[in-house]
Amino acid sequence: MRIPRIHTGQALEANGSVELEAGPGHYITRVLRMRVGDSLILFNGGGGQYRATIEAMGKKSVLVATGQFEALERESDLQLQLGIAMSRGERMDWIIQKATELGISAVSPLLSERTEVKLKGDRQDKKLKHWQQIATSACEQCGRNRVPPVHPPQALEQWLAGVQADVKLVLHHRAGTSTQPATSPRSIALLVGPEGGLSSSEITAAESAGFTSLQLGPRVLRTETAPLAAIAILQSRWGDMNEVSAS
Repeated sequence: MRIPRIHTGQALEANGSVELEAGPGHYITRVLRMRVGDSLILFNGGGGQYRATIEAMGKKSVLVATGQFEALERESDLQLQLGIAMSRGERMDWIIQKATELGISAVSPLLSERTEVKLKGDRQDKKLKHWQQIATSACEQCGRNRVPPVHPPQALEQWLAGVQADVKLVLHHRAGTSTQPATSPRSIALLVGPEGGLSSSEITAAESAGFTSLQLGPRVLRTETAPLAAIAILQSRWGDMNEVSAS
């Protein structure tokens, strides 16, 4: 049976003790139905992980004893940041979850001309917290020990002006064949539009900011499909998905 991986926002140390927050505690007791003496793995996003054992449980608390520290990392050498125009419904949830599993290093929700999602005040704060929790849960599942940040929503032009990367790519189905970088990049910024796509002026602005237009094959991909396909291709070309093992 696979040992559950649990994220905590607290400082951790080997051979210590920590009372977990309400969220992880509820998940352990009510969802996983774990018991005193059961094993788990703790990580706090700072790198590495700790073997741990449930020491005591109450109605609203779980006390965990930490064991040895394991300097285990599953991060790609390719730093891949995603700028994605916000989508309606659960599309953003899906994108953030799967992009985290594929090794994205940061996600920036963007406001573009055709973005239909409007977030302000408390609603934006709640949504941002929700998205960050999705990234955290994805790390628990896929084995990552560093949680990629989901940045507060910002205007597309603001992101274009501030983003830094060796290679910058903007996805749209009207692009021609892109040229491959002369050398292997260590960082890539990837821009993807909303359901209606980026406008011509936004694509021009991206190209003026140093982005190269990129098309993924002959078919038009949905906004939740395009970034995931691109991330997988880029990780295969320059990241840590370039080896396939067969049993």
